[in-house]
Amino acid sequence: MQSIQNYALQSNNSFNIKTSCSHIYFPSNLAELQQLPDLTVEPFYILGEGSNTLFVEESAPIIIQPKFHGITVEEQAEYYLVTVGAAENWHELVCFCLTKGINGLENLALIPGSVGAAPVQNIGAYGVEFADFCEEVQWFEFASKTLHALTKKDCDFAYRDSIFKQSHYNKGLITQVTFKFPKAWQPNLSYAGLDTLSVASTATEVMNQVIALRSSKLPDPKVLANAGSFFKNPVVSVEEFITIQAKFENIPHYPQANGEIKLAAGWLIDQAGLKGFRHDNVGVHQQQALVLVNYGSDFGADIISLAKYVQRVVVEKFSVTLIPEVRMISHLGEQAFTALNDTHPIGKLSHD
Repeated sequence: MQSIQNYALQSNNSFNIKTSCSHIYFPSNLAELQQLPDLTVEPFYILGEGSNTLFVEESAPIIIQPKFHGITVEEQAEYYLVTVGAAENWHELVCFCLTKGINGLENLALIPGSVGAAPVQNIGAYGVEFADFCEEVQWFEFASKTLHALTKKDCDFAYRDSIFKQSHYNKGLITQVTFKFPKAWQPNLSYAGLDTLSVASTATEVMNQVIALRSSKLPDPKVLANAGSFFKNPVVSVEEFITIQAKFENIPHYPQANGEIKLAAGWLIDQAGLKGFRHDNVGVHQQQALVLVNYGSDFGADIISLAKYVQRVVVEKFSVTLIPEVRMISHLGEQAFTALNDTHPIGKLSHD
């Protein structure tokens, strides 16, 4: 198995933060997975493409970056089964499926990251989630050194959540994913920006619209370092929502199946006056307030200070606490945002 000591990770995270790890492993098959060291001894982190990762210190834990590649397609009478290695790029998978006439993932186009990271977060966009098409996830368990086939139900998917962030957290890694795509397809145009399309639109036309929408709002990490949406959209009770709506009549809101109300984090940040806010070498993106950007800082701590400032201002205005969906990594492994110190707090400004 390929492994490297004292490995620089700046090119392996889309925030472009300077950090390094003592050791990185690149397992590409079951035999190499079984050769991994005892992971109960030192902190570690499983890294995909680093598009949802913020390294908060100059030292990172041991890194495992799976290199499982390959895509296979099995056609049945009424559906396709597509099995994909964890290291494949997500957007390239979306494009591959459409070129094969396999529809369903077009609303999830241009989401950065690897296929193996998609089940962990249960990625979603424009009215579609990963879970909608998940058939099976192959998961390697560290303790038993064996592979397990987990069904969609086993994965316990929820909004930006799954079993891989809960009971299975850090107990194994994903090697491949199998999708099930019904041949009977119709476009999902429920989301604002897509509702202008014709119901007769092709999957490629939907994908092109999604790409145009995302490109108009979200900065390219290769041009301006960022990790996409930094915060989750908060979910509040009906009672909390009524209180907020009494003060902000036009607040966007999305009723959930369980009776709660989902709010738009980007709107909250924008209304708090923070769109385009900049502090030294970090800031809130000028076109999409949900995106925090790095203009040139080498330190993850600067992003943390910005995120905590945004969180404070939104709480003051709306009494809603924003929670990051980006994963925070120190030399001790993944850390809760609440546990991270704000080493250089940004001074409070006056916001209406």
